[in-house]
Amino acid sequence: MNASLARSAGLAVETDLTAVEKRAPFDCITLWHSLEHMQDAHATIDFSRKLLNPHTGLLLLAVPDAGGLQARCFGDRWFHLDVPRHLYHFTYQSLQKLLDSTGFNLLRSWHQEFEYDLLGWTQSILNRLLPTPNLFFHQLTRRKNAAGALQRGTSWLGGVAFSAGALPLLALGTLIRQGGTLIVAAQIRDNIAPAELRSR
Repeated sequence: MNASLARSAGLAVETDLTAVEKRAPFDCITLWHSLEHMQDAHATIDFSRKLLNPHTGLLLLAVPDAGGLQARCFGDRWFHLDVPRHLYHFTYQSLQKLLDSTGFNLLRSWHQEFEYDLLGWTQSILNRLLPTPNLFFHQLTRRKNAAGALQRGTSWLGGVAFSAGALPLLALGTLIRQGGTLIVAAQIRDNIAPAELRSR
């Protein structure tokens, strides 16, 4: 939404998918924790289909799982809710419906990203306990915050302790396919999926 910061660091940034149309077709398009930030998720996926190689192109998506254990346990304190930066939130079913409506077949899904899921449990627990939301994450990423010394210290100690304690929860979420993160691989409908990506 603010490309000037990245451009000032020397990165080539486009603000619209149409800007890369001349480079198509692509073998793979990856939307890694970015679809939830797009102003029109349906249009983004639909146009991505037009950019992919129609026979072998692969779409990889990673989003927070709004239907997972973390989201259901923590509600508006869930770390990955991240409003207003996240404009959309997806469950497995809603993401599958979006892909189906834009001409994709879902090939395979994964239900965990270790660092995202672990931090999701830890920060969400702290969000229940501390008045300043996402403080541990802000400390890890060295963002400025107005929290006092006691709250910052509690956040650090709690963050370490809860991260260790959350490991069994992370394993449980993965086992029952209800993790904090949802990753899917999709291909344009009616194409033959590579054997290693076919749903099990």
